[in-house]
Formats: sequence, C-alpha cells, structure tokens
Amino acid sequence: MRMVKEATVDKWNIFIVMFLISLMMRVQVPVFTPYATMLGASSMIIGVILSVTSFTNLTGNIVAGPMVDRFGKKRFIVIPLFASAVFFVAHGFAADSNDLLLLHGLNGFALAFLIPAALALLSGYAKNSRQQGKNMAIYGILSTISAIFAPLIGGQLVVLVGYENAYFLIGAAIFAIALYTLIFLNDRQPVVIKNETKKSKKTNQTIISPTILLVYLIGFAVMYIHGVIIFEIPYLTVEQGLSTVSTGLLFSYMGLGTLLSLSLMFINRFDPLKRLLFGLFGMSLTIYALILSVFTLPILLLIVGFFFGIVMPAMGAAITNYAGQETYGRAFGYMSAVYSLGMIASSFVTGAIRDIFSPYFVAFLVGMFVTVFVGYKKLQSSQPPQHNTRLI
Repeated sequence: MRMVKEATVDKWNIFIVMFLISLMMRVQVPVFTPYATMLGASSMIIGVILSVTSFTNLTGNIVAGPMVDRFGKKRFIVIPLFASAVFFVAHGFAADSNDLLLLHGLNGFALAFLIPAALALLSGYAKNSRQQGKNMAIYGILSTISAIFAPLIGGQLVVLVGYENAYFLIGAAIFAIALYTLIFLNDRQPVVIKNETKKSKKTNQTIISPTILLVYLIGFAVMYIHGVIIFEIPYLTVEQGLSTVSTGLLFSYMGLGTLLSLSLMFINRFDPLKRLLFGLFGMSLTIYALILSVFTLPILLLIVGFFFGIVMPAMGAAITNYAGQETYGRAFGYMSAVYSLGMIASSFVTGAIRDIFSPYFVAFLVGMFVTVFVGYKKLQSSQPPQHNTRLI
C-alpha cells in the first residue's frame, strides 16, 4: 500500500513539473517574434532563428534518447532546466538578432532533453496501454491548460514590464521549477506488468518498425502545421499593429479547442493510429479554411486546437504501443526529434516564402499528402495477401 501511495505521489510530481515546464515555455510564444523584430530581425531572420533552434533541439533529442535510457531520467530534467533558466535571463540582455540566434539555439539544445526524459519517466507508471493512454491524456489536459493561460500571461507581461524584464521573469520562474524538480522528483521506476498480446511483444522488441515510422511521419506533418501557426499568429503583432495581449488571446482559443477534445476521454478507446489520421486530416482541412477565411480566425484556431488535442495523446499512446519499455527514452527522443524537424521545415519555409506565397497552403499540402500516404499504407497492410490461382 505504501509503495502504491509513493508511486502515485511520484507520478503527480511528474505531472506538476511537466505542467510548469509547458507553462513557461509557452509564455514566451507571443513575446519572441515582436521582440526579435524590435531588435531588427526580418521575417527571414526570425525564420532562420526558429529553424536553428529546432535543429539544435533535434540534435539534443537524438542525443537525449539513449542517454536517458542508460543514465536515468531525473538528471536530464534538472540540469536542462537550470541551463534554460540562464539562457532565458540572457535573452533580456540581447543586443541584436545575432545574440537571439545564439541564445535561442543553445536553449533549444538544453530543452531537448526535458520532454523525452519526462515522458519516459511518466510511461513507467502504467500497467497496460489503457493506463498509458490515460496518463498521456492527463498530461495533454495539463499541457493544454498551460497553452490557454501561458500566451495571455506572456502578452500581459510585456505590457506590464517590457520585453527584457519579461525574459528575466521567465528565467527566474524556470529556475524555481528546477529547484522543485531537484527536491521532489524521484528517479525510480516502478515494476510494471504489461498485458500485451504475443504479436505486440514481438513488435515491441524494436524502435524502428514500419508502423512506428508512419507514426513519426504523422508527427512531422502535425508539427509542420503547428509551426506555421506559431510563426504566423505572432506576426500579426508586427503587421497589423496588434498588442501582444491580442495575439496571446488568439493562442488561447487554440488551447481551448485542445482542452475540449482532451475532455472527451472516450476517444482514448480508439486505435491510436486512426486517431492520428483523423486529427491530421482535420488540421489540414482547417488550415485550408484559414486561406479561404471561411470562419473568423478565433473559431478556426479553436478548431485547429480541437484536432491537435486528438493527435497529441494518440501520439504518446502509439509510441508506447510500438516501443518496448526499456527503449522509451529513445522512442520519445526520436519522436521529439521528428517534432523538431517539422518545426525546422515550417519555420524556414514560412520565413522564406510568406511574402510571395501562402504558408498555410503549403501546410495544407504537407498535411494532406501525409494523410493520404499513411492511410494508403495502413489500408495496404490490413488487406490479406493475394494468392495466384490457375483455372483448369
């Protein structure tokens, strides 16, 4: 009984840490683009900064996975948090876009270790795939709550204290989170029993399988679409003279949509890959509706957030279905690397073409191509093999 109670407390400490990390990472979303513009960065330079950050994040993800599996999870949460706190404070002292490029890139590398380590730690607290899905859904809900309030906090911070002081406060908050993690988070793995079928056990012996590659491909497309939105919405602050509070509110609509879908817990009963396809298809259609201006921007962001909320828990559940427990660190590291790759591509392409071509249309093409390709591969694999017959 005592061990069960300790495991429950440990799990909720993980949830608290992941929530706080997610909150502070998103606080800076409406702050960075106008701050970079104020320091003289063009849309192309901002795209390069975000791409470089995603690249360093990708590099860190690849390095993080095997190290997390080998050396434990807690140290790869605590140390990056302290490093990130320093880098965020340093943002407030940046003199030009070159400084932002260096600091954002270093911060991206440090943060690359956090999510794979935290998800790998969380994944050990489930006895079966349904509990796994429930844990991922709870994490998704907490992350979404942070997505609703963080942009509002970030936008208001700029109004109250200015860009530089906003980064000082973000850095101080992350330092406090690192201290909490150091004191309260335990790096121990409970013994878990997975009731898997024989087929699943065989599949779980490897990280790289045809099905998990399809999952990663969907992850790339989802983050490409997400990256375009993350790039374009803050730019409204620059192009239309909106306040950071207004752009923060727009991101909150997206968070509300995500929270709505995550509250539909019955969705977790469906196959994760089918949920991924459904969510990506919905995001692709909604991004196309952004081009046509079928609905107002807040409504469309609400819808995008709804489908995004379907995808994210399904992604975690799919990874744990097709990767053995002993390789969770690497599997989630690769997942985060794929996410970073999607952000790299979207940030670079959007920054390069936004003055001559709609980034939303490119995102629509990427999403629909992956939806059709993965759907075809899934349909092909589910069909029974054809046998040649001869008529006599």
